[in-house]
Amino acid sequence: MAETLSQEEIDALLAAMSSGELDTEQMQQKDEKKVKIYDFNRPTKFSKEHLRTLEIIFEHYARLISTNLPVYLRKSVQVSVVGSEALTFNEFTNSLASPIIMGIVNFAPLNGTIIMELGVNLGYAMLDRMLGGIGIPLEKGRDFSEIEQMIIEKILVMFTQLLREPWKNVIDIAPVLNRLETNSQFAQIIAPSDMVAIVTMEIKIGEVEGFMNICLPFFTLEDIMDKLNTKYWYSTMQENHDENYGSYVESLIRKVDVPIRAVLGSSTISVNDFLNLQVGDCIRLDSGVDQDMNVYVGNIRKFTALPGTEKDSYAVRITSVIREEE
Repeated sequence: MAETLSQEEIDALLAAMSSGELDTEQMQQKDEKKVKIYDFNRPTKFSKEHLRTLEIIFEHYARLISTNLPVYLRKSVQVSVVGSEALTFNEFTNSLASPIIMGIVNFAPLNGTIIMELGVNLGYAMLDRMLGGIGIPLEKGRDFSEIEQMIIEKILVMFTQLLREPWKNVIDIAPVLNRLETNSQFAQIIAPSDMVAIVTMEIKIGEVEGFMNICLPFFTLEDIMDKLNTKYWYSTMQENHDENYGSYVESLIRKVDVPIRAVLGSSTISVNDFLNLQVGDCIRLDSGVDQDMNVYVGNIRKFTALPGTEKDSYAVRITSVIREEE
């Protein structure tokens, strides 16, 4: 209950106001409370901390793409995170042109899906490179053919599989590419007014530069929002680097397939002789039967060996190991 003033206090207050000792405007300003404007059309669901954590996740993802995409394109690829922002889904789709390259990814075990939107110029450059060209985009855009969509879908499947490792410090996911869309009207995965986080990545393939946007709806990430902070991120990273981490990495390396080839020797013949080769013909090599042959691990000469047989199979017997300094 508010305090009641006595008659003497009321008279003193009126006298102070009449003499100018008490400013009524200052009294009103003290009573006013600062009001923060809240836009119900754009509710704040992604904080700066959430967006920063997403950038950290996708910086790791960018490094994985930089390593794996050159396997398909046979060309140097550079990927980096440009930034992140929170938008409504309607604002995101309205910024898209047509045609587009948009992969709808099921983000299991989380509810809902995410979107991977790849720049059209990058798509044309990848197609040109994978079909034998030098990786130049088209000067004028056009719709993608069914064969081109199948090739691009193969790239997006690889992009989808690479999402697992960057997210493992937050949650173990099993993402699956549901479908590929070339029209944004068919990618309405959530309500237009729902909030999404957009992580923008810059991809440079040779001299061709473009962007890939990852659209992460709040509806999909809602169950793990408390984990999207840097404190939780670094604590889980520290837990993973325990004493068993080294043996875990070693076990993964041991499972890697490495090509090994033993070279018997070499020979030089004419094109005419090569074209006329028949079954049973003999080719004279520049090495003898009793001479050591080179054994390559990948493209590195690692051993010398002598040829022979083991039961019904051809085999080699290692005679020496070639060190790096040799």
